[in-house]
Amino acid sequence: MLDADEYAAALAALDWQVDLGADEAIEDRPVDRYAHAAEAAEAAAPPPSPAAASALPDPAPEADPVADARQAAGAARSLNGLRAAMAAFEGCELKRGARNLVFCDGDPTARVMIVGEAPGRDEDREGRPFVGRAGRLLDRMFGAIGLSRQEGGIYITNVLPWRPPQNRDPTAEEIAMMTPFLDRHIALADPQILVVMGNISAQTLLGRRGITRIRGTWTEARGRPALPMTHPAYLLRNPAAKREAWADLLSLSRRLK
Repeated sequence: MLDADEYAAALAALDWQVDLGADEAIEDRPVDRYAHAAEAAEAAAPPPSPAAASALPDPAPEADPVADARQAAGAARSLNGLRAAMAAFEGCELKRGARNLVFCDGDPTARVMIVGEAPGRDEDREGRPFVGRAGRLLDRMFGAIGLSRQEGGIYITNVLPWRPPQNRDPTAEEIAMMTPFLDRHIALADPQILVVMGNISAQTLLGRRGITRIRGTWTEARGRPALPMTHPAYLLRNPAAKREAWADLLSLSRRLK
């Protein structure tokens, strides 16, 4: 309750505002009167009759990116067609933040297909898998047994064609929606042997993680022999593991002969 002095001061302030031209009061927050009008109209509208309600269209089904990817990949009849299908695929949010689609490198007719994990910064910049320090190490490793992406012998791709932010591990959903493209890639390239590099690749193609435990043990993936190996990036961080990687390369060389 205002006392007499406070009431007089408030009234004087109101008179001053009227003298300045203020002719209506407003709230301390903006009001969307269009929204209020729409809500009022909706509330006043009678409910639809049963016949009218049955005539309303059914809500659109939620998108299934895995099914969309499976359909798009299955329709590809060549590696170029598969690249185009992946570039047009909108189901994976990684595409929004990537610079380039990283599809492949090397000889598509090679007997050996290397499947890495996901592009890093250098791969995203150049649009090719396994570049930068890890890529140079990979070239030296396979060059030591007479295989080269430049002169033939190896073909290279990744589980994911787009770089995850800050090189984080891809999510299970991202892997699931890109696996149909990888499966089609393997089928179209039709290599004799798969080299599965890193945990993400092993999880996708072999259903297993723990690459340091399973590396060097021949298995099967997508109907062909597969050799799990540690990723070159891991070898750069753990140089002592290069001896095991060399043993795996020798095993691959013997298998090819």
